[in-house]
Amino acid sequence: MGRYSDSEEWADIVPIPQNDGGPNPLAAIAYTEEYSEAMGYLRAVMAKNEKSERVLELTEHIIGMNPAHYTIWLYRANTLFALQKQNQSDLQEDILEELRWLDGISLKHLKNYQIWHHRQTLLTHLTTLPATELSFLARMFAKDAKNYHVWSYRQWLVRHFSLWESELPYIETLLAADVRNNSAWNHRWFVLFGQHVDPSSGKGMDEVGNIVDEDLLDREVEYTTRKIRLAPQNQSPWNYLRGLLRKRGSLLECRAFAEEFVGDVEGGGEGCRSSHALDFYADCLAEEKEAEKAGRALELLAKRYDPIRRNYWNYRRGLLGLGAVEA
Repeated sequence: MGRYSDSEEWADIVPIPQNDGGPNPLAAIAYTEEYSEAMGYLRAVMAKNEKSERVLELTEHIIGMNPAHYTIWLYRANTLFALQKQNQSDLQEDILEELRWLDGISLKHLKNYQIWHHRQTLLTHLTTLPATELSFLARMFAKDAKNYHVWSYRQWLVRHFSLWESELPYIETLLAADVRNNSAWNHRWFVLFGQHVDPSSGKGMDEVGNIVDEDLLDREVEYTTRKIRLAPQNQSPWNYLRGLLRKRGSLLECRAFAEEFVGDVEGGGEGCRSSHALDFYADCLAEEKEAEKAGRALELLAKRYDPIRRNYWNYRRGLLGLGAVEA
């Protein structure tokens, strides 16, 4: 007894079984009977290149059992678009209906990237952003604020629909809720500077001869230093600050700021509140050719504040012409 083999609707289809390499396959996967039957019918309709409502229902059934099967997602998308042309239906409404179905799948399978590729494929056929899209992404982030697949999709969404101006307030909301949200820091950089990336070279506009927006950098440096003061041992804003200052070609304008957190470098590092500040400070000292003092900061990292990366800190000392230290 089978869902499809006993169905009059599918009586015209002869299922194609999976070829595992003969009657005694070396490592056959133990699929359930339900899944094996459904896949047999899918292979048959794909062989015929059938695009129909029953194919949509079949792909939905298989996705419910195996949402990571990327071939199913692709065939479903192709079927959806083919049906729209056949039926002369409203493409936008068809896509919105598909998105409503997809929302439930997405909330159930949070880390499935095929879902987000399918969503992107759908939205490439729309000229405007669906009204519910951003609120749905907020629901996803409420479940996992650092979901890589959702963030990657959101970056595509911002670029595709030119949401650069409206995106920053949302990022600030996320960082106000969790200043350690490294994904939000990364997205902030993308929103403020990704817009100005030359797609042909991958370089920012400031790297291909255009002027850096100094007012923007001033604002971002001030914003970032305020956030660092909330959680000095949070690496993300320190990295963000480095990126900002490298656009100006020097870290030195924030040397005094880093000194607030490094403690007594000459006296054994007492009072250090941030290993990331100490790392930043060492780079400032190296930039000013104070190699011995920079070496002491790196020694503190190797011996006391970040010994797990002792080899890296010794490598950095070597770049200054200094010898290695033992933990």
